Amino acid sequence: MVSVNLRKGPVRLAPSILSADFSCLAKEVQEVEAGGADWLHLDVMDGAFVPNITFGVPVVAAVRAHTRLPLDVHLMIERPELYVADFCRAGADLITVHVETAPHLHRLVTQIKGAGAAVGVALNPATPLSTVAEILPDIDLLLIMTVNPGFGGQSFIPSGLDKLRRAAELLARKAPGVLLEVDGGITEDNARQVVQAGAEVLVAGSAVFGQPERKAALTRLRQAIEA
Repeated sequence: MVSVNLRKGPVRLAPSILSADFSCLAKEVQEVEAGGADWLHLDVMDGAFVPNITFGVPVVAAVRAHTRLPLDVHLMIERPELYVADFCRAGADLITVHVETAPHLHRLVTQIKGAGAAVGVALNPATPLSTVAEILPDIDLLLIMTVNPGFGGQSFIPSGLDKLRRAAELLARKAPGVLLEVDGGITEDNARQVVQAGAEVLVAGSAVFGQPERKAALTRLRQAIEA
């Protein structure tokens, strides 16, 4: 593990390796690190909670061996409590779980913290913010999904902007130290909008790894945010 900076500050860019070329993953990871990425986002999918299977603990460990960037591990899996310790040992700095998979969310949040990682909670597009209102003071990050999870390369759901605004307002009232992350369909065209809506961490897959030059893609995203 490395120390993940959870303080408020400049917007962070977290390229999602879901869109990377897995035949040369180490090179891909090193290119985005050199290109100015702040975190790496790792989407773990089980084919049960979401209709796709990606990777598990060994890939997280392999990525950890090739970068000093914080690893933002997003568990889109059923029964995440069974795997928290393994992902922490593999090098996850922040573990995000879905409220939809965790009937005992407070217990799971406590487990993740006890294993040594920072903790995030994610909401699918149709899941209301009210489902996380009670847990917000206990977490480090709230992730708003702006696509239905399961596949990379999807288009941003426009209603996600309003949900981000309401999430930012809720955090300001109940947990002002918690970071607000957005994941799903982030591009140069909407990066500024989601930041204006309150997002502080932007997950981008195709907008970074789908471009021929990783550094240039990250630079364009930052320029779009600051425009």
